[in-house]
Parts: sequence; C-alpha cells; structure tokens
Amino acid sequence: MVAAPSRAGTAGGVETYGNFVGGEWRPAASGDLFENRNPADRDDLVGRFAASGEEDVRAAVAAAAEAAEGWRLTSAIARSGILLKAAAILESRVQQVGRELTREEGKTLKEGIGETTRAVQILRYYAGEAQQPTGEHYPSMSPATLLYTQREPLGVVAVITPWNFPIAIPTWKIAPALAYGNTVVFKPASLTPLCAVRLVEALAEAGLPPGVLNLVTGAASAVGDPLVRDERVTGITFTGSNAVGGELRKIVAERGAKLQLELGGKNPAIVLADADVDHALGHVVNGAMMSAGQKCTATSRAIVDRELVGPFTERLRERIAGLVVGDPQRPETQIGPLVDEGNAERVAGEIERATQDGARLIAGGGRLTDNGRGRGAYVAPTLFADVDPDSRLGQEELFGPVLGVIAVDGMDEAVAVANRVRFGLSASLFTRDLGRALAFVQGIQAGIVHVNSETAGAEPQVPFGGMKGSSSYSREQGKAARDFFTQLKTVYIDPPPTPVAVAERRSGGAA
Repeated sequence: MVAAPSRAGTAGGVETYGNFVGGEWRPAASGDLFENRNPADRDDLVGRFAASGEEDVRAAVAAAAEAAEGWRLTSAIARSGILLKAAAILESRVQQVGRELTREEGKTLKEGIGETTRAVQILRYYAGEAQQPTGEHYPSMSPATLLYTQREPLGVVAVITPWNFPIAIPTWKIAPALAYGNTVVFKPASLTPLCAVRLVEALAEAGLPPGVLNLVTGAASAVGDPLVRDERVTGITFTGSNAVGGELRKIVAERGAKLQLELGGKNPAIVLADADVDHALGHVVNGAMMSAGQKCTATSRAIVDRELVGPFTERLRERIAGLVVGDPQRPETQIGPLVDEGNAERVAGEIERATQDGARLIAGGGRLTDNGRGRGAYVAPTLFADVDPDSRLGQEELFGPVLGVIAVDGMDEAVAVANRVRFGLSASLFTRDLGRALAFVQGIQAGIVHVNSETAGAEPQVPFGGMKGSSSYSREQGKAARDFFTQLKTVYIDPPPTPVAVAERRSGGAA
C-alpha cells in the first residue's frame, strides 16, 4: 500500500500537512490548522499542520490497536527489513531533511544534517537488534521440564517527543518500539512537526502495514492528554520537562501503564588544576553553546579548581564572546536562534534574574537584534562568573546558551557541588589523573559520565538516561530499549505422559 501524499494542499506557496492514521494522510477532524515558523526569521512560514483533538487521538489509537496483533505476529526478520529500507529512504533525503530541520528548529545546517544522519544510523541499528536472540533458557527442578522466557511487545505505545532533537529522539523511540513488535501513536512537539512528517513518510514508504505507526500533530493539551489517558495505550515514552513528567507519573499511577521518562539536566563539567586547559576549553564551550544550549545534556555549570579558575574563565570569555551567532543556514554561523520567541524571552529573563541575584556577567547577556537578527529568536551566548552553586543559576536548567562558572577547592568539593542538584543526567571531568577519573566515575550522581569530553553527545548503541530527577530510572537506546518496549513471559513445558505410564496409572500400578 502506498500512502497518499502528506501534503494536503498549498496556499500562498505554503504546504499544508495532515495526520497519518491507519496508513493514510488525513486532515484533523476539526479541519483546524496551526502554523510552524522559522525561528531565524519569524516572517518565514514553514508550513501549516493539523491541529488535532480528541477525535483524532481516538482514531489513531484505534488504528494502532487494530494493527497490534498482526504486527506482533510479523516475523522479526520482516520488521528488520522495513527498518533497513526506511534507513535507506531517509539517507537518500539527508540533505533535504537536514535543511528542513534547520529551518524549523534553528540548529546550524551542519547540526541539522548531522542529526538526520544520526536518525539513519539508529534505524539501521534497530534493524540489527530486531534479529538478536531474545529470551533465556533456565534449568528446572525437573529434568523433563523445558523452562524458558520469551519477550513480547507491550502493544500500543504512545511516543511523545520534544522539539530540540526533532528527528533523532523520535527515531530512537519509534525504531525500537517497532523492532520489538509494538504499534505506535506518535505525538511530536508542535514547534517541529515537519521533521516528524519526514520520519513517518520514510517508514510508511518502507512498507509498514496500515495502523502500525500513526502520527497526530497538535497542542499537548488537545493531543497529549487524551493520548496518555487512553486505556488502550499500554506504554508511554516521553522526553520533555520535569513538570510534564510529574503529571504523567500521576496519570499512569491512576490507570496503570508502563512509563518511560527522560527529563531535564543541570550538567556539570569539572575542570581540575591538572587538566589540559586547551582541550577542556573546547569541550566546555561546545557542550554549553552548540545547538544554542538547547540540549538536555548541555553543559550548564563549569566547576573549576580555584587554582585555575581566573585564567580559565577569561579564556572562556574570549571563546564565547567570539562565537558567530546568526542565520543557521549560513556556513560561517556557529550558533543559531532559540526555537521560538517565547523561549528566547524566557532565557533572556533568566539572564536578567541571574544578574540581579549577584552572578557576574562577563560575556553576552540578553537578546540580539542587530545585523539582521531582529526577526529571529536570538540570544547572545552568555557567561557568568562567581556563581553561587545554590542560586537558581547554579541549580535550575535554563535550556539556552548560558554557562555559569563555579570555583571550588579540589576534587572532593567539585563532586559535592556537582551532585548538589535535583538532576543527574550527564557529567564530565577534565584531568590527567587516572585515579581521580576513576573516583569521579564512582562518586558522580549521573547516568552518563564523560572523562575528558563534553557532557553532550550519546552514541545509539549504548544506554541513555539519567539519575534522580532526570529520568524514571529506565534507559533508552542500545539494548536497554528492549527492556522498556517488551515484557517477559515465562514458559514451562513438560512432555505428555508416555503410553506405558498412562496404562500403569489406569490399572492402578504394575502387576
């Protein structure tokens, strides 16, 4: 089956896109649309998308439920083949989709193409994982008993994703969900719906049966809330804010479903006195500022040994002040805009608050409106010194290009300060001392630990997730994804009685 085009029409040169439900692209039941605009130029309308509601959600869940049994019984080899084909289709469109990602999210073109390439790699990885052994054989008390486990899909899974990695995060949730035999209802962030459409197009064209993957776009209150409350949805995987994650915990506790949360981070980069300063500088700046700091693994605290903090902070200031901020489509641009005007204003307000709270502003600070940046959501890459580790700047995730420097006396205080937040996603240490590196790995409260590399970045073949308030203690990506998207069945098989035994039982025993 070949699905109808995702574009429902064109008005004034702007495309209109629908939902994907039951193998077909269709408008929202209400007929309503919402606009998606370029954060680098708010006058640039990227597209119009279905503004869905509860009726659309019910239709998508019904389609997923109807397809669930057939997809569950589809061989792992067949599921693998579809993911491989989807990877090839998306790979053939990497340049196009990467440019569209940059246009709707604001990352630089290099980052947009790189993220799309990563989605291709994830599809290929889970195509391989679908063919790996599952289940285990166990010894039994009875030598005649065959005792083993097998893994089965959850059923209908809700995939709810953020805007900051609009094709990588959906892929690392949807690919394993499909590989392990689940059907999916996909609700992407309303700020980046075009990337969601492109991913679904590739998977649909690869041959997914109708109803196995369904896309519903629209506001979180109109789509996300009825989706997670639907009793037919047996698994929910969500990446986003801690506030929404907390609400999901309550909803799931009331009705019962399997829940996976990946939430915020306040990620430290610890720089000890013996670190290679040039090496550490590059990684701290990249970790804090790339993608305009809009990563849950971004470096937001530089915790620096007091012996080094003065010159290190000055060199950070020089690097950060020299970053090229502008149109993300231009090759010379290093930092693009934030994802929209609301987020730019929010981060600018946090910068002002940090200044009022006593942090010393030494680079950047606030909105950028000169040199053609007035129509975009630009915020200057910002550096604060003399940050109180217990202040808001030292404790809360700002999700923007803002870095605070905290001075400490040695390794023990550095780790203590790093751990003194409610988050525990990623952390890094810069040192030449192997003993300190190993002690850091043991002592830091983070799900992802880097030594001599930046806090941001994750490879698809290893588990991804955080500790404390950064997650639900589950893990995404790698083989760990199987633990969430499947459930175990334990099987006891005993042979039937032999004819002799049956005859003896009927006669009351041997003569």
